[in-house]
Amino acid sequence: MPRARPANIGAFFDVDKTILAENSGTAYLKVLYERGEIDWKTVVAGLGSYLRYKLNLLDIERWMERNSSAFAGRSESATSSEAAELFQTALLPSIYPEAEERVRWHLGQGHLVALVSGSTKFVLDPLAEHLGVKHLLCTQLEAIEGVFTGRVVRPICFGEGKIYWIQQLIERELLDLARCWFYTDSITDLPLLDLVGHPVIVNPDPLLYRKALQRHWPVRFFQRPTR
Repeated sequence: MPRARPANIGAFFDVDKTILAENSGTAYLKVLYERGEIDWKTVVAGLGSYLRYKLNLLDIERWMERNSSAFAGRSESATSSEAAELFQTALLPSIYPEAEERVRWHLGQGHLVALVSGSTKFVLDPLAEHLGVKHLLCTQLEAIEGVFTGRVVRPICFGEGKIYWIQQLIERELLDLARCWFYTDSITDLPLLDLVGHPVIVNPDPLLYRKALQRHWPVRFFQRPTR
């Protein structure tokens, strides 16, 4: 009989406030406002949604449905080009140096590294390319022949949805969860933290910080980038 392929080690990274010092959506809103492409009401609405998210009061699925509908009829290629340009201005300066070091350390160890985020691939693709990461688990916007339908693919990559998409990766790549790592700042990722052998808490929100102390999980406080 052929020998079974040995289980691999994975390192999963949340993105907003874990790899990035900023929330990616908020950072994009700031740049678009400075360019005059959106008005202050749009910025305030976006900041309000982010605050409700941090307080665990936002219905993520309804929010994603509402926002994905705005993409109906737009092309994937145009959105990718716009996102790549925005990355240079809005996100690249906000990458935590320590987070980038941890990503590159795991890659150097031969671990499978994946970005796991509720954002779309249009936000994550430029970041993954910069970090040398090949695996993305993210919220997907439905598109037919390169044009968005305005619908989101379920489940969205949030909460239990993150576990769903990670399970697909685990089965495909034969990952050993007991030897895997997960880095995050948010209490909403608690179900996934409970699954891996190496949970790492990064700049946590108050609820996750309390939980980390109770569980004796390592907590890291990354310094904001100065570039």
